[in-house]
Amino acid sequence: MLYKTYHQHQLDDIDGFRRLPKAIKDSVKIASQVFPFKVSNYLVGELIDWDCIPDDPLFRLAFPLKEMLTQEDQATFTRLFESQATASELIAASNVIRRRLNPNPADQKSNVPVHRGRPLNGVQHKYSRTVLLFPSAGQTCHSHCSFCFRWSQFTGIKEEKFACDDTARFYEYLAENTGISDVLLTGGDPMVMSTARLEDLLEPLITKKEFGHIQNIRFGTKALSFWPYRFISDKDADSLLRLFERLTKAGKHVALMAHFNHPRELETAAVKTAIERIASTGAIIRTQGPVLAKINDDAAVWCELWRKQLTLGLVPYYMFMERDTGARDYFAVPIIRALDIYHSAVSGLSGLARTARGPVMATSPGKIEVLGIVEIGGQRYFSLRFIQARKKNWENRHFLAGYSTTARWIDELTPAFAEQHFFFADQLA
Repeated sequence: MLYKTYHQHQLDDIDGFRRLPKAIKDSVKIASQVFPFKVSNYLVGELIDWDCIPDDPLFRLAFPLKEMLTQEDQATFTRLFESQATASELIAASNVIRRRLNPNPADQKSNVPVHRGRPLNGVQHKYSRTVLLFPSAGQTCHSHCSFCFRWSQFTGIKEEKFACDDTARFYEYLAENTGISDVLLTGGDPMVMSTARLEDLLEPLITKKEFGHIQNIRFGTKALSFWPYRFISDKDADSLLRLFERLTKAGKHVALMAHFNHPRELETAAVKTAIERIASTGAIIRTQGPVLAKINDDAAVWCELWRKQLTLGLVPYYMFMERDTGARDYFAVPIIRALDIYHSAVSGLSGLARTARGPVMATSPGKIEVLGIVEIGGQRYFSLRFIQARKKNWENRHFLAGYSTTARWIDELTPAFAEQHFFFADQLA
């Protein structure tokens, strides 16, 4: 299959979309003014059930709907469309809304390290052993998810974009910080890059002794869901697999951090072939994704998802809470609901598939896992712990928060025992 994408101005070129009722088409056209829109021909041709719109989970995964905006913002765009507003007027109205939607969740900009007195742009270093690299050529995706927490990367707002052009400085930083063991290529999606560019980028980690402390190389990717042919029939697919082999033979642990949100993403012949080819290189595929209302907020869906992943040789890794950004009010579920989904899903699995941690909030202070509910003195509390944290002495620390049926994020929880702040608040500030 030859790769093809459709953007916001090409919606009516999609066969399935053209057949939809006008109300649904108008809904997508309004929302895609604010949220980035891009879909691959694989997604619209092999994954979406066009007879079940708008309820099809893969449709909601990639096609934003006007309900993801406030009623006021919906009305704004309805008026603009009716008045035949210019493109510049639509962009201006979109950017006003975008800046209200927390485009920088979990204080991502504060993760940029300073190297020799200057910020190392396109790099994030929040946790001691892992550094994130945003290669400039990888700052798009084969398709855009409507729930994406990095949605602002793709809006054209320059100050919100992470991208690294100066890889020489990045490698200087790596060489000087020998406590780093993991490099995570992220974006966007590094699998949109050509193999030649990936080889140029990663060659020092294979050939230079000063990077012996880099043990693990990760690729954050949705390509297995949105374009599995990247690993099968793209013109440089074979050379990409040979790159994975070179990395593993050089002693590196290679992990594809694959994003899956629904079991249907694992059902096509293409994705199964891609997984087999990747596995043959010695690379490991670990999986992650958030709990999403109207897409996968069902224990049976997660149980099936993890069961299929185990069958295919994948390692379930994280179940996340939807982050506090973008269309969060449309997709987020309460913590108590996510906890019930996780425990119910895991109870139906073999122990081999119980490797996913969750539900997890990727917050400004760190990754917080919701362990369960405890009762003390007749009062109920959430039991929480840091899996990763900005401060080393916070890691693996357990703490309690007041029970809530509505809270969706750490900032909607209150500390236990009438404390004014969580233990990390002062240091975080």
